Amino acid sequence: MSRIGKRPVDIPAGVTVALSDGVMNVQGPKGKLSRTIPKTVQVEVTAGQIVLTPVPSARRDTSLQGLYRTLIANMVEGVTKGFQRVLEINGVGYRADVKGSTLNLALGYSHPIEYPLPEGINVEVEKQTKMTVSGIDKELVGATAAKIRSFRGPEPYKGKGIKYADERILRKAGKTGKK
Repeated sequence: MSRIGKRPVDIPAGVTVALSDGVMNVQGPKGKLSRTIPKTVQVEVTAGQIVLTPVPSARRDTSLQGLYRTLIANMVEGVTKGFQRVLEINGVGYRADVKGSTLNLALGYSHPIEYPLPEGINVEVEKQTKMTVSGIDKELVGATAAKIRSFRGPEPYKGKGIKYADERILRKAGKTGKK
């Protein structure tokens, strides 16, 4: 049995959870999220808690219980608090700017990169070198931050590029002169 899946998800005040036809809808002060729940996982919404139990037919169902418990917990946390990832830009002349729903990046290429932001994602740029990607969907926030980072990942010699704020880049020693 899944240890994570056995734990109930607490529903905070101000959050409404509805389950209909295999689709779970979670609505809170920051917005609304929905996700399809497979038939192999039974979801019970009681007063203040969500409890998941697997249908005992296969071993895979217990892992789905833990997966969907975590996904539902992320939905509840997203509509109450939200999620964010912080990215830093290192390099001379590297900078970022947001105009409307488009992120403009100058990363040392011959052309600027214009990235249209997905719906539900906000990007705030501080001092042109620090970006905060935020939203209510944890999966979409992480995927957007990873896509932005992929435009110019950090290189190991000088550390130039886009990196997560909590990421540590292992630096390599450069070439040494002939002795």
